[in-house]
Amino acid sequence: MKNKPQSLWSVPIRAEDVPETGQQVALVADEATRQAIAKVAGLRSLPRLEAHFDITRHGSGLRVAGQVSATVDQTCVVTLEPVTNEVAEVIDLVYAPQAGVALAEQAATEDGGDEGPEPLVDGTVDLGGIATEFLLLGIDPYPRRPDAVFASPQAQAPHESPGGAFAALAALKKDRSTGQG
Repeated sequence: MKNKPQSLWSVPIRAEDVPETGQQVALVADEATRQAIAKVAGLRSLPRLEAHFDITRHGSGLRVAGQVSATVDQTCVVTLEPVTNEVAEVIDLVYAPQAGVALAEQAATEDGGDEGPEPLVDGTVDLGGIATEFLLLGIDPYPRRPDAVFASPQAQAPHESPGGAFAALAALKKDRSTGQG
């Protein structure tokens, strides 16, 4: 059995504990959790992280739908100044017992459809882990301040000859072959 990595934000819910009518869950990450996630995500800080879920039974598994939202402080890739962004990611996942997942994946592959349901691990879904995963997927990997403008440096011609760099290289080669230079 493989060792499962420790989740940065773990809020497990057992499938058997979800009522037939479903369950709503609202989560707000504490300061220590936000700091740990910010470090892993390479953020300056993570001042807000929330998730809201509607959990319903789905056959012998669960359907987890909802949204994760956060305020993330990053560094602008152009100016290197702080920039604050909002992240909002929609979540809609189906979880099934592991035996059911294999059958569903095989059927989905044959039909060319979706990958199929996620596996229930020991009959449990980790809502904090889901929220963290979707947050990480929603963070802009190249954040920019709205007013940031990238100005490329002026290209300086290595040689003032017509034809540019290739003509300059050809002239250099000619000079070396004739013994000049």
